[in-house]
Amino acid sequence: MDCVIGVGIYVNGSREAAALYQEAFGFQLGYHVLNQDGSFFHSELVKDGNPACSVVEAQEPIGMGGNPIELGYFFHTREELEQAFSLLKVGGKVTMKPQELPWSPWAACVTDRFGVRWFLSLPNHLPSEDFQPGNEQRQS
Repeated sequence: MDCVIGVGIYVNGSREAAALYQEAFGFQLGYHVLNQDGSFFHSELVKDGNPACSVVEAQEPIGMGGNPIELGYFFHTREELEQAFSLLKVGGKVTMKPQELPWSPWAACVTDRFGVRWFLSLPNHLPSEDFQPGNEQRQS
C-alpha cells in the first residue's frame, strides 16, 4: 500500500454533512459506525470504490472558524508511525495515544504545534460485525 494522505472531516451534524457530500460530489456511504444518538462515530465516503474522506461527529462545537479537518497518513510499519507521532506531538496536543482500534492494528491522533490534526495509522481493516463505539481510549 502506498502512503496517501486522507481527509477526516469533523462536524456537528455528521449525518447531514455526509448526505450533503454524497449529493454534491457523487460519493457513496461506505463502511460506517453510528453513535447511540444516530450520528457518525466513523464513516467512510467513497467514489467508484476509492476512499474519498471520512465524516465524524465532532465531540465539541465547531464554529465557522474552527478546524474540522483531520489529515490521515498510513504507514507501512509501527516504528514509522511511532517516529512521526513522537515528532508531531512536540508542542502539540495528543488526542489519542498510539493504540489498536477496531479498524486499525495501530493508530494515534495528534494536533501538531501548527494546529493541524493528524490521524496516523497502519493500514485499516474492518472490525467485527458486533463492534459498538464507546470502548476506545480517545482522549480529548
